[in-house]
This record gives sequence, structure tokens and C-alpha cells, in this order.
Amino acid sequence: MSEPTTCGKGSPFPLYPDSVAVMPLLYFPAASYYAVAACHGRVVVDCGLPYDKRRKETHRCDIADTRGILSLTVPIVKPDFNSRPTWSDAGISTHGQWWDKHLTALESAYGRTPYFEFYIDRLKPFFSHDTADRYRNIAALDKAINSEVCGILGLPAPEYIDGPVETDATADLRKAGFTATNQPPYYQIRQSTLGFIPNLSILDLIFNLGPESPLYLKRMSQQ
Repeated sequence: MSEPTTCGKGSPFPLYPDSVAVMPLLYFPAASYYAVAACHGRVVVDCGLPYDKRRKETHRCDIADTRGILSLTVPIVKPDFNSRPTWSDAGISTHGQWWDKHLTALESAYGRTPYFEFYIDRLKPFFSHDTADRYRNIAALDKAINSEVCGILGLPAPEYIDGPVETDATADLRKAGFTATNQPPYYQIRQSTLGFIPNLSILDLIFNLGPESPLYLKRMSQQ
């Protein structure tokens, strides 16, 4: 089998080429995030959203291992709250060598999926001992991850804006949640024992479906 370096060749996106979406910056977000982004002709990602400790998805994602849902969290260094901080002020902690734990968890959860070996080398740089040194803050890490995932999916890289977003957005989704209420099932390697688990990280979709991921995102967006 040849290596499918890009999932999205010939992808029929965007569905709404004249629309503009402003999106938040998240850590390996759910497939619904990319289904929404792919619908729009222009996507702007706001890297300067105010820091809010309740918005865990900025540094946390959900995968599925043998027991079910497993959350992977990047520990952060809380910013100085006297300066009206944004997520660009939240540093990445090296506590607990989280990068090793994340990579080990991914290998355990998806090592036997059809496309894990094809894509994991593109993602390993985000799970390295020097990740905290190469990325100044969680926003910088999320930005790099999002660009790589868009490349894997064959989607155009979005525009990243650190300051005020000055655009007439068709959809301002910076405060939106990306939990799909009726996510259509797709093949998951442990579906026979765990059933279909919705709203997992985009990593689950990529490792299980590989080049078929863009077609699934289109089907999902139409619902």
C-alpha cells in the first residue's frame, strides 16, 4: 500500500465559498470542528482569545482506547491575570513529561488502525521533549497542530490572527462548542466492543479512515 500523505485530493469543499468563519484555536479538536471549517470559503482563526480556564478544549482532546474515552491534556503555565491574558500568554509546562504519555496513549489506542503508521510521523514532532521550547505557548502549539492537520486533510490552511479580528464574518464561532448531537458513525477499530463513540479528536478519524476523511467531513457537514 502506498503512503497517503494527503487525505483531501479532489475534496469538494467548500460548500459555501463566499462565507467567512471565525474559529477558536483548539488542541486536536473533534471532527465537527473541521467539518464546519471546511464548509466556508475563508476561515480565520483567532489566536488572541482571552484566557479562560473553563475552556479545556484549548489544551485537551479526547481519544478512545481499550476502555473507552481517554482525555489527553497538555499542562499549561497559567498567565499573569493582571494583564488581561490571552491563550497566547499561557505557557506549556513540562510537568509529568506529558508528551511521552500522549504519544504512548496514541500508540496504544491506534497502533493497529489502518492508517496510524502512515500519519504518526507527521505528528510526532508535537509530542517531543523539546515541544515546550519550540512553542512559546499553547496557542503557538495549537496553531502548528491545526496547520498540520489541515494539510493531512487536504484543507486550505486558515488565516491566523493574533490581534483584533477585523472581518465581516458570516459565522463567528469563537465561543461555539463543537459537540455534534447526531454525528454519523464511521469505522472505529473497537466499535465491535465499545460501540461507536462520537465527538472524539480528529486524530481518531484520521487514523481510522485516512484518505476517506474529507468525504466523511462533507457528509457530516451536510447533516
